[in-house]
Amino acid sequence: MVNLFLNENMKLYRRLRTWLMVAIMIGIVFLGSFLDWYYDGKSGEKVAWRDHVIEQKQELAEVLKQPKLSEENKKNIQERIAVYDYHLDHDIHPTGGTMWNGINGSAQLIVLITLFTVIVAGDSLAGEFTSGTIKLLLIRPANRTKILVSKYASMIVFGLFLLVILFIVSVVLNGLLYKFQFMNLPLVTTNSAGLIVEKSMIANLWKTYLLNGVSTIIFVTMAFMISSAFRSSIMAIGFSIFALFAGAICMEILQPYEWSKYMLFANIDLSQYLSGRPYQTGMTLQFSIVTLSVYFIVFNLAAWLVFTKRDVAA
Repeated sequence: MVNLFLNENMKLYRRLRTWLMVAIMIGIVFLGSFLDWYYDGKSGEKVAWRDHVIEQKQELAEVLKQPKLSEENKKNIQERIAVYDYHLDHDIHPTGGTMWNGINGSAQLIVLITLFTVIVAGDSLAGEFTSGTIKLLLIRPANRTKILVSKYASMIVFGLFLLVILFIVSVVLNGLLYKFQFMNLPLVTTNSAGLIVEKSMIANLWKTYLLNGVSTIIFVTMAFMISSAFRSSIMAIGFSIFALFAGAICMEILQPYEWSKYMLFANIDLSQYLSGRPYQTGMTLQFSIVTLSVYFIVFNLAAWLVFTKRDVAA
């Protein structure tokens, strides 16, 4: 089992494509962080952050006067104004103009990690059938279950590897650009009750990575299942990428229906619980974890049944 896992990793990290993905991700982090730092310096936000916050607050106050504003939008704007007031009253620098702005922005690139890992996972199994190398795996003494698990585990480890690289690069790069100032800056936000709270910036960042990492695992599992069932890299990658970008749009349309909370894409973004705004009222982190666990088991069970029971000699 260990040898199979090491073999899969050897094949993965010997490919130019793998390191090209890593280079692209690092390049995007560098470009985005550098541009943020450059324009922060030009705007003078580092020096006059209080004036900037007052200006943002006044703009929101004007928006709040609009008569056709929905109650939900009105509530969100009022909470943002309350956060700005807290910054001013307690003399707390906002994340804008600090290293944390770039670091938190880089965390949004987890969707890119999901995309890259889905591409690799979709081709991992189907590519063996396309090239005919699946026969070389099956003549080994290891059974099909071990082969499947070793491939799946290597995909998950690859996704985690990209997450670690993203975290390290974004923290080090933004820290160097901003000279590691405001390291102990708290995150000022509102909880589910609408109350202002201070959170640890680094703890919130880790939670964001961990919760968004769950969605990466689910999408990889989906791509791996499709790859196993249809033996088509194009179908596995194409369908998973479509689901990645279209899932959120579909859930917006279905949000009024109570049954939609049981669908995969209503629960896949666990970071919704960090902001205290779940997909539907009454949804909890525990509910989403249980729902995702069911989908996770179904996807893996389907991949295992198809790979171990179907004829794979052709």
